[in-house]
Amino acid sequence: MVLLEADPFLNELTKLYERNKTSGSVWVTMKRSTLKHQKKRKTIEESPAVEPEYRCLVRATDGKKTISCTLSAKDHQRFQTSYATVLKAHMDALKKREKKDKKSASTKAPGS
Repeated sequence: MVLLEADPFLNELTKLYERNKTSGSVWVTMKRSTLKHQKKRKTIEESPAVEPEYRCLVRATDGKKTISCTLSAKDHQRFQTSYATVLKAHMDALKKREKKDKKSASTKAPGS
């Protein structure tokens, strides 16, 4: 798994979508994480009560290649707008839902 910054992550995500345009899927997950790289504290008295800085861990995979990125709270809004742009650009292959005709459903006799 490759840990990238926000902009290179969006570039790689675009490439993943391009490779899987005709067939295949891309899964993107987001979750809150503290990303503790520090040693665990032995006792609570040794350190003051500090609230951990939560970050957002974003992962994308197509089953073969996995990329990931971490975001701070201040970068999250900018990332979401850029991510929405990438999604809008690559969600053109979706099939439209079939609409059910309300008139034909209401004119049918019950029990027929």
